Amino acid sequence: MIFAYKDLLETNPRAFLVLVGAVVTALLVGITVHEFSHAFAATRLGDPTPRYRGRLSLNPLAHLDPVGTMLLFMVGFGWGKPVEVNPRLMRGDPKTNMALTAAAGPLSNLVVAALAGLAIKLDVVPWRSPFNVPNLAYWSADDYLGLYLSSIVLFGILLALFNLTPLWPLDGFSVAVGILPRDLSQELERVRLWGPGLLLLFLFGIPFLTGWNPFFDLLRPAVNGVASLLTGVGDPNVFG
Repeated sequence: MIFAYKDLLETNPRAFLVLVGAVVTALLVGITVHEFSHAFAATRLGDPTPRYRGRLSLNPLAHLDPVGTMLLFMVGFGWGKPVEVNPRLMRGDPKTNMALTAAAGPLSNLVVAALAGLAIKLDVVPWRSPFNVPNLAYWSADDYLGLYLSSIVLFGILLALFNLTPLWPLDGFSVAVGILPRDLSQELERVRLWGPGLLLLFLFGIPFLTGWNPFFDLLRPAVNGVASLLTGVGDPNVFG
């Protein structure tokens, strides 16, 4: 994913370094807070497993998967270490508890994005989408800080919305199973093993064969809408 910005490296090396720093910060913080929030939610619901496994921590090393992290930086698709939980140890309905535990991760990413977006919303710094970096003749300190915070906002939103997709093993699958009527949740459970194959098809298969990325096109309006809400920018034009 970093390689997509080689043109920026040639035209504005300082902006490139700021952007790389923002991407690293956004992904490290995003994955760490995401997985910690799963662990925290499960623990609050009565399951001690995450604490025993050392996952009730904000130390990135407790949550980063080496291969998943490398792929995330290189191709924009990766993962952290899944948090092991035991719904039978939680208080109340297991499916509801699993839905709450799963939802905690994406919601935490939106909280981080909202906090990073405050300075933009208050007009302290400008919105500078990392996927649509303007070729400014002169960049001020505000522009660099705006690019840094905008990147954290955007990648937080992307992590949240991607993980809310209702395909196993993403968080959205457990959320859907927990909140859908019983008949529909059972139908969804029956096709859970199709999830990884469908993800690979949408993310890589169809784009490779057709040049069209359906996942990207489906997420685009949602990402723009949430970015506008969190930053106050009327048309953030995230992807240019």
